[in-house]
Amino acid sequence: MNAALPAASARFDVMDLAQAMRASSAIDAVPLNLSDAQWGVLGDYLQPVSLGQGQTLIEQGVKDRTVYFVESGSLTVHYEDHKERMRIAIVNAGSLLGEGAFFSHLPRSASVMAGSHSRLWCMTPLRFRELSQRHPAVALDLCVAMSAVMARRMYHRPKRMAVT
Repeated sequence: MNAALPAASARFDVMDLAQAMRASSAIDAVPLNLSDAQWGVLGDYLQPVSLGQGQTLIEQGVKDRTVYFVESGSLTVHYEDHKERMRIAIVNAGSLLGEGAFFSHLPRSASVMAGSHSRLWCMTPLRFRELSQRHPAVALDLCVAMSAVMARRMYHRPKRMAVT
């Protein structure tokens, strides 16, 4: 995480993230159908993040496996080639970022910047491991949902490069 700012948890409510995911009809919406109680459990393993417009969330080439769930705002995904930065995808509320590195253990494939003020929730691999040990059903549902997003992006050519 680069210029992202940790947010005071009092301003964030994980149920707002749940609502964003439930309301999104985007091809890369996170299909996570948890009960309110399960969302409360998941929220204990997530950290809120606030980004201002133009702030960088993910840098291409960095070895980091944190995954980000978008509660509000929009983020632009850029792939940097040898000539210049090129915008390749937009990710909105109800989706996620960072699933490619989370699963592959490879460096980030693209950079991500906030296109507008954005509220996100992040989960590190360590926190996911803790979740999977203490609440395996919630962790499994989360893992399947993140995998579904990655698969949908891979099948949808315009969203393919959003796999970061």
